[in-house]
Amino acid sequence: MTTVIPSFAHTGLAPALLTALTAQGINEPFPIQSATLPDSLAGRDVLGRGRTGSGKTLAFGLALLSRTAGRKARPGRPLALVLVPTRELAQQVTTALAPYARAVGLRCTTVVGGLSLQRQADALRAGAEVVVATPGRLHDLINRGDARLDQVEITVLDEADQMADMGFLPQVTKLLEQVAPQGQRMLFSATLDGGVDRLVRRFLSNPVTHSVDPGTATVTAMTHHVLHVDALDKPDALTRIAAREGRTILFMGTKHRADRLARQLLSKGVRAAALHGGKSQPQRTRILEQFRNGQVTALVATDVAARGIHVDGLDMVVNVDPPTEAKDYLHRGGRTARAGESGSVVTLVLPEQRRDMSRLMATAGIRPESVQVRSDGEALARVTGAREPSGVPVTIVAPPAPAARGGRGVGGTATDGGARPTHRASGRSRRPRRPRTV
Repeated sequence: MTTVIPSFAHTGLAPALLTALTAQGINEPFPIQSATLPDSLAGRDVLGRGRTGSGKTLAFGLALLSRTAGRKARPGRPLALVLVPTRELAQQVTTALAPYARAVGLRCTTVVGGLSLQRQADALRAGAEVVVATPGRLHDLINRGDARLDQVEITVLDEADQMADMGFLPQVTKLLEQVAPQGQRMLFSATLDGGVDRLVRRFLSNPVTHSVDPGTATVTAMTHHVLHVDALDKPDALTRIAAREGRTILFMGTKHRADRLARQLLSKGVRAAALHGGKSQPQRTRILEQFRNGQVTALVATDVAARGIHVDGLDMVVNVDPPTEAKDYLHRGGRTARAGESGSVVTLVLPEQRRDMSRLMATAGIRPESVQVRSDGEALARVTGAREPSGVPVTIVAPPAPAARGGRGVGGTATDGGARPTHRASGRSRRPRRPRTV
């Protein structure tokens, strides 16, 4: 039987980490942290499942940093590795861990596609104890001789189920074969399915399993709404929702539809921008920053944004194109109601989509509020805060992009951060696909 800790002070974390937690205003552990830290700090292999926004990053990050503190990496030979499926998640993990890594004197670097390969190689050669990486780019650097994993004694797989969905398991397997064989492995995700079981059986030794919020990955502070709308009225309803006060993410099935909707919203006076795999990494980073600082209020995104994006104060996610799988619904919705905050997930459903949506909700274990709405009706305004847009076209000015140097650089072959090419709006079946470089 494992121990659940009541506070960080009872964990045995490095004192500098406890001081850093206090400085960050974090005084009590979230359930996933309380459950897993005793085992992870003891060096045991851990299998952790918790809803999105539940605090998984610090659950594995604090243990990784505490156990690595006091050591120094040789050039190109990191001591700890976090593998993630997308660039956005890699950058979020690095940002989340940065103040704690500094507190214990560890260097942390991000290795992802779409940015300068040479700069990342230089950072590794300068000596980085902790590497947060997407599989494809890390393989590139290893093949170039810029990195070796034989000194990695702590390995974390974050969102392993998505890596399996995206076809990364062969690459992940090769990477895990290169880390120190007796090292610690931790696997964290909101869902544990797909090919994840094979990784667990092969690479985790007698893992301790912790599941927080069992059953489904839903959030108690999250409300779910299915809005039944007619096809002819949907564009106006969507525009009014996008014009609501506050930040909103609107999920689309394809990047072309996302671009088109963003242009339409801009023409109606809504400060919108599209985020998808067709954007370069610097473009995606700038768009997210504009969304965070309020320059953009309606982010029109494909599923590239469904994982790894955290924006404070995001209180509504809208499924313009409903997802086809329950876990995709959960991960989209997980962008709101994070870390104890509240939020709403709204799905616009056409008459011909009702049956599929009912099945998806049943699979996800969700009982949404369902209501028929009109673009100018009270119900739409009540549920979403929809309002009439200004009608005055707006332009979102992007700040200048930094110059790219070396390697593939900006706009290289890695253009999508591992996002799946999505054709779900057409209803076509999914096909096996090769992993993409990220």
